[in-house]
Amino acid sequence: MIQRVLLWVSTICTVIVVVSFGLFAIEEAGASSKKQELAVDQVNQPDPTPHTERAREAKHGAVRELVDDANDILVSPFTGIVNSDDIWVQRGIPSLLAFFVYFVLLRIVAGYAVRIRGPALTGR
Repeated sequence: MIQRVLLWVSTICTVIVVVSFGLFAIEEAGASSKKQELAVDQVNQPDPTPHTERAREAKHGAVRELVDDANDILVSPFTGIVNSDDIWVQRGIPSLLAFFVYFVLLRIVAGYAVRIRGPALTGR
């Protein structure tokens, strides 16, 4: 039971991180001018300020904003590690670390999780 829950949590967290980074990458790749690229970079900051959050909400749809909000929570432990002006580094390193923790480490923990069985389930 514990193992199954950990695997589900791992999968959901990993999907959120990967989808959010993928949408970020698509948006960055579509930025055609330097001015547009600067505007995109400002709303794509990890762990945004309240002002940046409002700008991002206005730019993105409800589903995208939901994914980005969940991603902000999942990558927030890793955003302080990066000190760079490059938006790809600011988003990439925390996303990579989050992927490692939520996919790799959580699945390793799930593999070692002890299945708790009561006497009624084992027949003893």
